[in-house]
Amino acid sequence: MSTTIKNERVQTDERELKAMKGMPCLIMNVLASLAFIAAFVVGVVLLEKGENTVIGVLLTCIGALYGFVLGPIFFAGLKILKPNEALVLTLFGKYHGTLKGAGFFWVNPFCMAVNPAAGFTTATSVATKSSAESSLSSVLKGGQVSLMNKKVSLKAITLSNERQKINDQLGNPIIIGIVVIWKVVNTARAVFDVDNYKEFLSIQCDSALRNIVRLYPYDSTGSDNEKTLRGSSLEVSEKLRDEIQLKVEVAGLEIIEARITHLSYAEEIAAAMLQRQQASAIIDARNMIVEGAVSMVEMALDKLSARDIVKLDEERKAAMVSNLLVVLCGNKDAQPIVNSGSIY
Repeated sequence: MSTTIKNERVQTDERELKAMKGMPCLIMNVLASLAFIAAFVVGVVLLEKGENTVIGVLLTCIGALYGFVLGPIFFAGLKILKPNEALVLTLFGKYHGTLKGAGFFWVNPFCMAVNPAAGFTTATSVATKSSAESSLSSVLKGGQVSLMNKKVSLKAITLSNERQKINDQLGNPIIIGIVVIWKVVNTARAVFDVDNYKEFLSIQCDSALRNIVRLYPYDSTGSDNEKTLRGSSLEVSEKLRDEIQLKVEVAGLEIIEARITHLSYAEEIAAAMLQRQQASAIIDARNMIVEGAVSMVEMALDKLSARDIVKLDEERKAAMVSNLLVVLCGNKDAQPIVNSGSIY
């Protein structure tokens, strides 16, 4: 008897947090803190005078507890969000909810904002250790972690990875670069289901780009309906966007657009491919020139014969055709020779 174990990925569902308005909570906490500090002062005065010792002890303890401990803790629950920003909050290690919407809010002061991609830049494919340390040092200010860097941006963001050398369908090495426009649509998945959603996106873009480029040749090999990287950029971009979207769905990201920004042959074959393109262009141009010259010679012979201007035998026609083709197909201007005598 065999048992099959299926490994299913458990995805985190986003839960929007309903927070209290921040301004009323701020005013109430300020007034309460002042009142309890005043009570603390009164209690100290009563203890010094030795009058109503029990009341003095109570006022001192309660005033100190709220004015110097609970009051500052409640201030930590105040959060400010700008448009298209979100805070993913955890309470004692468990996902508490996502705070969205621009405004001033108050949440449980023991909630902590989580964003593993804070300080990570997507300008390049790989984040080095030195850049990570510098971003960490910028986050740490005076021993306190800046909550600004813990916010998850919901704006459309541009990812521009470094140019890569990839082999196309024919095995030719090419240099290609892409730009990807993306945004976070599920903050819980972005924060909890992957280690670093920005780095995850960058790596998946590289992988998807390699998979798509291998399906197409750089340029056409002769077929009119052949799809190529250079000639079918819109179709390639759509397939690239779909491929990346499929890979980053687990991270709660949406790929808005993916475009090719740079496309060229690698240096080792660039010169040979340039000669090939030049030769192909010359052949196409010569074909067009010869086709046009033959049409013009045929038209000239037909009109001379139709108007009965001159009668030419086969030998004279061959000479005329040869001369006209030399004149029409030559690279240089022809130098005519005028015959003032008899043509015979």
